[in-house]
Amino acid sequence: MVEVTRSFTVAASPEAVVDYLRDFSRAVEWDPGTVSCERIGGGEVAVGARWHNVSKIAGVKTELTYELKRLEPGRVVFVGENDTATSTDDISVVAGDEAGTSKLTYHATIEFHGVAKLAAPVAKAVFEKVGNDTEKRLTRVLEAR
Repeated sequence: MVEVTRSFTVAASPEAVVDYLRDFSRAVEWDPGTVSCERIGGGEVAVGARWHNVSKIAGVKTELTYELKRLEPGRVVFVGENDTATSTDDISVVAGDEAGTSKLTYHATIEFHGVAKLAAPVAKAVFEKVGNDTEKRLTRVLEAR
C-alpha cells in the first residue's frame, strides 16, 4: 500500500472548495496524472456518483472507475477501483486562519492487488512527486476560481 498526504492552505472558502471538488470530472484540471475523467450516468453529483478515469503516471496508463463515497461540508472521499488497485482520495477541508481561506488535507491511498503489490515500493517515490504536483495544481486552480 502507498499513502501520500499533503496539507496546505488555499485562498478560497471551504464551501467553494468542497463544491468544486465534489465533481471528480474536474480532476483533469488538478490531478497531474489524469488524462480524462468522464461522469458515468447523470443527475445530481451526490454520494454514489461515478466517473471513468484514465490516468497516466510514470508512463503507465490505467483506467479506474471512481465513486463518490462521502460528501459532507468538510470532506470529500472518492474511491477508484480496477483489477490491480484501489485508490482512495480523502480530502478534508476546514476554515483557514485568515478569512476566505481553507486548510486542505489531501490523503491518497493506493492499495495494489495481486502481482501489482510488487510495485508498491517503487510506486511510493512516484506518488510522492505526484502529491507535490497535485498540491501545486489544486492551489492554483482553487485560487483562480
